[in-house]
Amino acid sequence: MIQMRTYDSREEWLKARKSYIGGSDAAAVLGMNPWMSNTELWEIKTGRRTKTFLDDNEFVKYGHDAEPLLRELFKLDYPEMEVFYEEGNMWTNDRFPFGHASLDGWLKDEFGRLGILEIKTTNLLNKSMSDKWKDQIPDNYYLQCLHYMMVLEADFAIVKAQLKSERDGDVYLQTKHYWIERRDVEEDIETLREAEEEFYQCILKDKEPALILPEI
Repeated sequence: MIQMRTYDSREEWLKARKSYIGGSDAAAVLGMNPWMSNTELWEIKTGRRTKTFLDDNEFVKYGHDAEPLLRELFKLDYPEMEVFYEEGNMWTNDRFPFGHASLDGWLKDEFGRLGILEIKTTNLLNKSMSDKWKDQIPDNYYLQCLHYMMVLEADFAIVKAQLKSERDGDVYLQTKHYWIERRDVEEDIETLREAEEEFYQCILKDKEPALILPEI
C-alpha cells in the first residue's frame, strides 16, 4: 500500500525520514554521489555520523525559496497537468519498506497517469557544471527520480531545472524540462531497488557496506 503522511514541523519530518532511504540518498547507495560515499551514508543512518545540513548556504536557500515559484510556473507552462503538493509530505510503500519519498510535487497527466515533479535550481559556475546538464540531468538527480518513481510506482517523472549563470554583472536564466518515462528505465529502477535493499540490510544488521569507489 502506498500512503502519504504530512508533518507539521521540519524537526518531525527529519526524524520520520531518518529510518528510511530517501531520494537524496539513492546516489550515495550506488557510490555516485559527488559529496558523500556509501559508507558515509551508512554512518549517518546508523547514528555514527551527524548529517550536515546546508540551510544557511546561499545556493540552498535560493533553491528552497524558488521552489514554490517554479512549481507555479510549471502549472502555467503545462496546463494539461494536474499539479499537487503538500508541505512536509513523506510517502512510503509497503512493497519497498526501506524507502521514502518527499516530493516537490506529484502530477496527473491528461491520461490519468501518475508522475513525479522534481524541481532543481543550480548555478553554473564553469563549463564542467554546464556539461553535466547538457541534454541530460546529472546522475545523482537521475537516481533521485528513479527512487521516487519506485516508491510511488509512478509512470513518469519531470525535472524542471532552472540553470543560472552570471556574466559581467548580468544574470542569465535557462529553464529546461527533462522527461523520464518509466517504460524506458525499468531496468535502472530494478538495479536501484536491489542496491537499496542490500544497503538497508546493512543498516538493520549494523554491518558496514564495502566502500564503492566512484568511477573516474
